[in-house]
This record gives sequence, C-alpha cells and structure tokens, in this order.
Amino acid sequence: MSKKTPRKISRGMAVRMLADVMLMNLALVAALVIRFLILLAMGPEAGLPNPQATLWKFFQAYWQNAPILSVICLAVFAREGFYTYEGSYNGKYKPLIIVKAVALTFLTFGVSTYLFWDLIGLQDIPRGAFLLTAAICLLLCLSARTWSALWERVVRPDRESRLRNRVGNARNVLVIGGAGYIGSALLPKLLAQGCRVRVLDRFLFGEKPIEGVAGHPRLELVEGDFRHVDKVVEAMQGMDAVVHLGAIVGDPASALDEQVTVAVNLTATQMIAQVAKACGVSRFIFASTCSVYGASDELLDEQSKVKPISLYGRTKLAAEQGLLRMADEHFAPTVIRFATIYGLSGRTRFDLVVNLLAAMAKVEGKITVHGGDQWRPFVHVDDAALAVSTLLQTPLSAIGNQIFNIGSDEQNYTIRQVGELIHEQAFTADLMVYDEDVDKRNYRVSFKKLKAAIGFRPQWTLEQGIAQVLEAVISGAIGDYRDKQYSNVKYLKESGLIDLLRVDDDWSDTVMSDDSSMNLPKTEALVKPRASAPSPSPA
Repeated sequence: MSKKTPRKISRGMAVRMLADVMLMNLALVAALVIRFLILLAMGPEAGLPNPQATLWKFFQAYWQNAPILSVICLAVFAREGFYTYEGSYNGKYKPLIIVKAVALTFLTFGVSTYLFWDLIGLQDIPRGAFLLTAAICLLLCLSARTWSALWERVVRPDRESRLRNRVGNARNVLVIGGAGYIGSALLPKLLAQGCRVRVLDRFLFGEKPIEGVAGHPRLELVEGDFRHVDKVVEAMQGMDAVVHLGAIVGDPASALDEQVTVAVNLTATQMIAQVAKACGVSRFIFASTCSVYGASDELLDEQSKVKPISLYGRTKLAAEQGLLRMADEHFAPTVIRFATIYGLSGRTRFDLVVNLLAAMAKVEGKITVHGGDQWRPFVHVDDAALAVSTLLQTPLSAIGNQIFNIGSDEQNYTIRQVGELIHEQAFTADLMVYDEDVDKRNYRVSFKKLKAAIGFRPQWTLEQGIAQVLEAVISGAIGDYRDKQYSNVKYLKESGLIDLLRVDDDWSDTVMSDDSSMNLPKTEALVKPRASAPSPSPA
C-alpha cells in the first residue's frame, strides 16, 4: 500500500484559512455585541443589573472560546475540501457543503462545550449568542464565497477587458503566422514594447526568419496548424490579443487550389475568431489587403465600394465580413488592409513588385514593367509591422469593429513610376515597358483614417526601400532572388506543399502573413472548378 504524501499548505491556502478564521471571529463578536445590546435595551428586568459586569463576562466568553472555535472551524472546513477544492465543494452543491460545514462546526463546538467545559472551567457563550454566531457565520461564508465566484467569473474579466479597452495594454499577444513576411518584422517590435508573445506557426521555412529574437524570454513558439481547432485553443490560453497574419497569400498562390484557399483564408479565420471570442479575447487584428478594392480610378478609403477581382481578394473580403458580423460588446475585431508591401524582413519575398523589379535590375540588368499605368499603394514591411504594434497599444474603443487601410498617401505610385524610381538607382539597367497589362488591379488609397486614429507616420520611403533591396542583392545578403524560398507560389508548387494541402484538409499555415490582396464579396461562388495555376505576377 502506497503511503499518502502529506499535502503542503500553500500561500493561497493559508490566506483562505486566515480569512475563514477572521469570518468566524467576526461572527462571534457580532453575535455577542447584538446579544449585549438586546439585553441593554430590555433593562434590569431582563437580567442586566450591571452592564459593565455583563460586558466583561461577554469579553471573557469571546477571548476563551474564539481560539477553540477557530481550530474546530479550520479542521471541519479542511475536511470538507474548502482549501483543496476536493469532493463536492467545487461543484454545483457548493452552497450545501458550506451549510453542512458550518453546522458541523457548531455542532462539534456545542458538544465539546457540553462535555468538557465544566472540567476546564471556562466562561461559556450565552445560548442566544451561540445560535446567532452560527447564523452570522453561515451568512458570511456564503456571501464571501459567492462574491469570490462572481469576482472570478464576471467582475475581474469585465474589469480587465474595460481596462484594456481604455488604456490599450495588450500585454499577451498571440501572433498567428508570426514567422512570415510581416510577422518576422512584427515580433521584435512587440517584444520591445514589453509584450509576452506567443507564435503559432507551421515554420515552413524553419525558425531562421525569426532567429533575431529566438530564445527571448518573453517569446513562446508553438509549432502547429492554425486549421486545427485544438491547437488554436491551446495557443489562445491567457492571451489579451490576437494578430492573425496566416494565409495563402497572393493571387498566383491562391489560384493553385481554390478549395484549399477558401479553407485556409476564410474557414480557418472564422474558426480562429470563434475560439478567440469564446476565450474572452476582445482584440482581434485581421490582416487583409487593399486588393479588395479591385480596379478603380478614384481615391479609395475604407467606405469605398470593394470589387475584388481575384480569389485571394474574395476570400479575404468574405473573412472581413464574417469577422465584423461576429462583433459585439466583448469582441471587437480590427480589419487592416495592407498596401502592397516592399522591403526586407526575416522572411523576405521577391514575388512583390518593388522587391522583384529591384532584384531584376541588379541581377539581370533590366526592369520589366507590364502596362505601367496601374496605381498601387505601397508600404515598407517594417512600417506595416509598426502600424500593427501601434494598433495593439491603442484603446480598443478607438479601433474596435473598424477597418483601416495600412500605408501612407505619399506612397501611391503607378507601376511605371516604381520602375523609374528603381532605374534612378540602378541606372545601368534597361527600363522596358510593355503595353499588355497582366494585372488588372488599379487603385489609389487614402490612409487618412489610420493617421487620425493612431498618428501613424511611415519611417520608410519607397526610395529607401529600393536602396535597401539593391544593397542586399549587391552585398550577397540575399541569394538568388528567383529561388523558391522567396516566392509563395513557387514554394507551394515546387516543394509539393500544395499537394499535401489537397489531401490533408487539416494542414495549415502554408504561406504566412503578408502583403497585397484582400477581397470581400459573398461566399457564394468562392469555390469554382480547379483551374491551372497562372504564372507569377510581379505585383
């Protein structure tokens, strides 16, 4: 027979035991005072010829009986599981267990008084005060534990939620897709703000994209599939905010398998949001894209009509709509529509127009532009991460249940203008402009709402970003820009990951957070018969 290990008294148990002793003593004092006042009000005929003598008698009764009553109380309460939460105490019969424990305490004390008091010679408690003590003690125990339960389940979560909403204070942040293009730039900023960061990612490219922060004491890495609800629930525990960057990103990659794209970009987003809401996480930042605007000659803002022209855009827009429909007083998602990203991060991409054309200029000596009159808004990946980290520290009341374009008005350029800016720095390359327009997206975007809400000002200009990419190519910091690791669509195809996605519906985190496209029509017709994948587009 194994020997049972004695249970140690923890700090929490000691505090609860002390609280019960104080409640018991308070009940005894209150009962004696009430009894004395009643006798005093009734006068000498009630047996109180000498109030001072009676008061001293009551004081002796308290002083002599309180220690013994306290010991019996602790012994009985401990036996009933008050301090270890054993038995039925932590269940739905908790009030009955409290009544039982208090009754047993006073029954034990009463029997002890009857059997041993004359032998000991102590002053006993008046009968009326004894019964009143039991009633007050029961009332105090029930009230204290009811308030404690309400505090834990209702008051404290609501207080913390309101505090976070008022002062920002997203200290524990779950970043889904944190090892991706934007995620690898975001993590250092969150850690620098003092946040505790948990990353849920498949780590398709290993941990190299985030090697600069690997091992940080406030960084936790969870390798897993964000399409697995059990993994999401596990990662969600203890979080104040969620930044959802994970997706199959870009038009060519999304077109490889439309059913997989809908599952990853739309269905998984809905599931993650439902888990966040169920876990009481009110801050939910969802990465969408300015590509939801489609093609328009107007200057577009968050209220403009959206007309996505790609599956990627349509899935992103449908996800946006689903999130905003879920919003209530406890769940306030923020949708962010990124401009086209450029620049270097831990997981740099060269399937984006600025990075691609800059690398082509240095390596191949040519800058190839198709069409050229299409407008695009641009933002450096580091500025995109800065916007997200700033939003996390902004009061939720100012940004919840809203959409924000992420970028700056000064960085709206045509593709031809991008080519010309690159040519100014790589002047030995040939700038070649072809009339055919392989990418029909055309949009200029206003970012005034973001600037007004959080005072956002980008730290990078497009010229600086171009110089950064050119320097990385020249120095050899970037290998062959045509390698599959720098392209979402190439990596999915050439690594066989898209085939794995087709057979394993629960597999996830294909290509993580990024740049360019997000769209919003209804979910009907989001899935069409599978089509062959188009060739990668520079935008």
